[in-house]
Amino acid sequence: MKGLVLGGTASGVGKTVAMLATLRAFESAGRTVQPAKAGPDFIDPSHHTRVAGRASRTLDPWLQGKGGLRRNYARGDGDVCVIEGMMGLYDGSAASTAGVAAALDLPVVLVVDASAGMESVAATALGFATYADRTAHDVDVAGVIAQRAHGGRHEEGIREALPDELAYCGRIPPREDLEIPDRHLGLRMGEEAPLDEAALDDAAETLRTDRLLDLAREPTPAAAEPSAGALDPFAGEGAEGDHDDTPRIAVADDAAFRFVYPATRERLSERATVVPFAPAAGDDLPPCDGVYLPGGYPELHAAALAEGPALGSIADAAAEGTPVLGECGGLMALAETLTTVDGDTYEMAGVLPATVERRERYQALDHVELRARRDTLTAGAGERLRGHEFHYSAADVGSDARFAFDVERGTGIDGDREGLTEHRTLGTYCHLHAASGAFDAFLDEVER
Repeated sequence: MKGLVLGGTASGVGKTVAMLATLRAFESAGRTVQPAKAGPDFIDPSHHTRVAGRASRTLDPWLQGKGGLRRNYARGDGDVCVIEGMMGLYDGSAASTAGVAAALDLPVVLVVDASAGMESVAATALGFATYADRTAHDVDVAGVIAQRAHGGRHEEGIREALPDELAYCGRIPPREDLEIPDRHLGLRMGEEAPLDEAALDDAAETLRTDRLLDLAREPTPAAAEPSAGALDPFAGEGAEGDHDDTPRIAVADDAAFRFVYPATRERLSERATVVPFAPAAGDDLPPCDGVYLPGGYPELHAAALAEGPALGSIADAAAEGTPVLGECGGLMALAETLTTVDGDTYEMAGVLPATVERRERYQALDHVELRARRDTLTAGAGERLRGHEFHYSAADVGSDARFAFDVERGTGIDGDREGLTEHRTLGTYCHLHAASGAFDAFLDEVER
């Protein structure tokens, strides 16, 4: 599958809108497109998935290693893969858009804010292209998309200023209906704040689809084929991948628990019968052998969670020894109480000895490395896991709290320690990818 990377000059330059317009442009040209996202992100991919109609792949060499990154790329399906970058092209100490492009040897189309420049757009793009020689990555900046650029003389000036080695791939017009609203943790989710369809169609028409397709190429070295037997991610209602003689894993899946990588969903479905349920919508915990509470926005749905039956049922299941894994939002739901930014406090499951409070500013944002202090749900004693963290809440833990991990990189729960554990329950601020092996360890524990 051919591919290309949409990199930006900085965060906030409009990469996501350019990405969605590119997806729509390829679709209009009769191409089947596979979206992907460089770096740890759940929100931008929700917009990709809505426009492309297929799950957006996550590509991060820190979370997956280069081999895992290439295998995850190969799991995609389409005529062409478009990868949205993170931050600026070269930004990121553990992983960067440039690193992802280099790992796959794919060309970069640079998204440049052209709202107040013409020749300067070309100068900026040329600077990014030549700066590659000063990095450890072999990056091929091959084209430019002019974000927030008018047509006519404005577009003509940008196009004429670009050197021959940088292809002009079109523009995104400056329109208010091409802005995605945001909140803490980033943009609003794709199902909450989709772009206006007519505006997206208009933006797609101002892109040079032919040039983008000409730039796309096969990754080298070739992406490794995924293992056989992989199942599709969550689709439709009811249990997924209903298998005989496999454990049943209840996975929270609603407005409060949204942050799950497609590869994690696939891995769980390969080895278990996955039963989605919606705690914030009033669902009770279904019969199961294990529970997974992914991240999301429990702070926005704390009242519904407190009033519903699921958290009480999860507490009962945990006390009976059912393995329960909570990541970030899942940790918050497993705590004793959750206090919102407005100061309202709600009872949560009470499995873990901690009270959680949502703060005005983010408390952690980084790639993470953890070392297991003891055998736990996701790792054996002494093993290391790589993940990422991004949250606005802080946990005040009890004096009797037991921690599963020491923090080698990142913040964790208290700066030095991560992973509260009780019974066979584990709650972390760290999000993990299936390539880490953490979910296989979780399933091994469920099957014991």
